[in-house]
Amino acid sequence: MASSALDALRDACAEIGLDARDAESIRIAENQTWRLRRGGIARIAPPDRFQSATREINVVRWLAERDVPVVWVLRVEQPLERGGLVFTFWEELPPHRHGSTRDVALALKELHALPLPDFDIGRLDPFVCLPEWLRAAQTLTVGDRQWLMSLYDELLERWTAGLPPGLATAPVHGDAWPGNVVQLDHGGWLLMDLARFSAGPPEWDLVSTAVRAKTTGAVTAAEYDAFCDLYGLDVTTWAGYETLAKARELRMATYAAQHAASNPEWKAEAQHRVDCLRGRGGPRPWRWTGIA
Repeated sequence: MASSALDALRDACAEIGLDARDAESIRIAENQTWRLRRGGIARIAPPDRFQSATREINVVRWLAERDVPVVWVLRVEQPLERGGLVFTFWEELPPHRHGSTRDVALALKELHALPLPDFDIGRLDPFVCLPEWLRAAQTLTVGDRQWLMSLYDELLERWTAGLPPGLATAPVHGDAWPGNVVQLDHGGWLLMDLARFSAGPPEWDLVSTAVRAKTTGAVTAAEYDAFCDLYGLDVTTWAGYETLAKARELRMATYAAQHAASNPEWKAEAQHRVDCLRGRGGPRPWRWTGIA
């Protein structure tokens, strides 16, 4: 897969004046990332991602026009579809690290205050990819997979029926955790990984940090209180919190389980997450370990 992708990358780069000779692989998975010889990052996605890649490129440009700190795209024609793959091209980030809960709160407060753009950014789908991930989660028992699917059906029904009244629909990041709101070494924060950017309830973005505090223990009580003060809302007091928190927990457990099928070192963590959701892991927070 990596070899054929590299051949297609060379063809795509040649067409738009970039140099893919000696390209260095950074990450080889369903989505691949390559560092180009003379600067820039190429991301390679499966063939069904052309529309979402186009939307992400448009979103990045729209945010930059509004002075929202965001990872920038190279000024070339993109996305491109070559060799059955979808290519996007990005500037390489300056030295950075995962952001803090403070960075996430400030970024979300700025993002959610924006008006919706005048182009289609799609509607938030908290359950995107979940059925595929569940089918791939072959390290789990049939019983565990059936239980997770039942939970998925229940939460999807709640979502479809409509959430309780809350914040007004706004642009949402879709996957707002510190790895996607990075802190630059020279100061400031930067939004990245905007593939799930869409129109939806801002509470979905806030739930990500709440779950890291209440479910996984990755955020301390003091950090969470500061997050709520900075943003101006504690989403756990909202009537719809349980539905979205369970959806986020289900995503995190299923994400680990589908990756464990091809990465045995994650099998124990995947099973632990499922055990927690099924009441076999004791009280929250459950101290889940991050999946790379």
